[in-house]
Amino acid sequence: MTTERKGFATRAIHDGQEAEALTGAVGVPIYATSTYQQDELGKPRLGYEYSRVSNPTRDRLETNLASLEGGVAARVFASGMAAVTAFCQLMKAGDHVVAGDNLYGGTPRFFNQVMAKFGISFTYVDTSDAENVARAMQPNTRYVYLETPTNPLMGITDIAAASKAAHDGGAEVIVDNTFMSPYFQRPLELGADMVLHSTTKFLNGHSDGLGGVIVCSTAAQAEALAFLQKASGGIMSPFESWLILRGVKTLAVRMKQHDVNGRAVAEYLHKHPKVEKVLYPGLKEHPQHELAKRQMKAFGSMITFETGSLDNAKKLLKAVRVCTLAESLGGVETLISHPATMTHAAVGAEGRAKIGLTDGMVRISVGIEEVEDILADLEQALSAI
Repeated sequence: MTTERKGFATRAIHDGQEAEALTGAVGVPIYATSTYQQDELGKPRLGYEYSRVSNPTRDRLETNLASLEGGVAARVFASGMAAVTAFCQLMKAGDHVVAGDNLYGGTPRFFNQVMAKFGISFTYVDTSDAENVARAMQPNTRYVYLETPTNPLMGITDIAAASKAAHDGGAEVIVDNTFMSPYFQRPLELGADMVLHSTTKFLNGHSDGLGGVIVCSTAAQAEALAFLQKASGGIMSPFESWLILRGVKTLAVRMKQHDVNGRAVAEYLHKHPKVEKVLYPGLKEHPQHELAKRQMKAFGSMITFETGSLDNAKKLLKAVRVCTLAESLGGVETLISHPATMTHAAVGAEGRAKIGLTDGMVRISVGIEEVEDILADLEQALSAI
């Protein structure tokens, strides 16, 4: 049971992570079971019947993540995209979604190539201007889907303003909060109705487990998503749930260091003569810097920078040694990637050009190594250009 604890780090360590009742174990057990013995017909112990429906380890994680985002409940899934899938399954044929025009590439791929076949339509707009959201609303708009900061162009959406535009049009708002984590940004407090994360990223923090979560602001949302867990089966395993419970315990301290290192790397890149542009909300030059300061507790560690060409990007990425060339983000190690050929390849050249995503852009998820080592690695890698 969640008790009244005010501090974020305290809730991360204790909510849903209480000592196990039978033995007093301070680590949440991994309940590696597919089913549960019933004492008599129709009387399962504590309501557990089958692990697709519910599992004690998963329940603990859902309690924890709901607490961190300030929601009434959370529902976890097998991956971030499984959470997006569950969100889409809340809709029916004929529904419409207004979505940001710069999302993680797998999201519009799923929207356009899978969900569109089932009669759900999508309109993509620059959500950094809430008026664009208001203009895109239709009588059948069911949801507004936001990502802020955007991946990888680091655009900021005013969650409160966009939520008002959505609510005025009769729609609910779901925010992908993966880049910030609940430590730096709390969309429900700003007017959003649901929050989505790839738990694979900062919540887990160690690049060793896949998962996704939707945090709900109402019991009706939570009930609908619980039914989808049962009916569709895209649930998170007990082991993955345990990995994220373990990772979340250090979320507050990790995010503080991610932010310290991220700011230092952004300033370094901003001053480097071989870097043409740096996209990072923490820089005063970012067009939405003031909004980011109001909406976010800090700026985090996600940075995109312009090297000038695909050839330059290739040279830099081949030369890194401390930074790891890999997909994903949010791990304790610094991960560096090329959005045009990795995370956003499915968007296509025309789609990337439309939003300003160039072949020379490199995205870096700054880790928590010694920042001097990260900077030295970037310096030697940039010298290859």
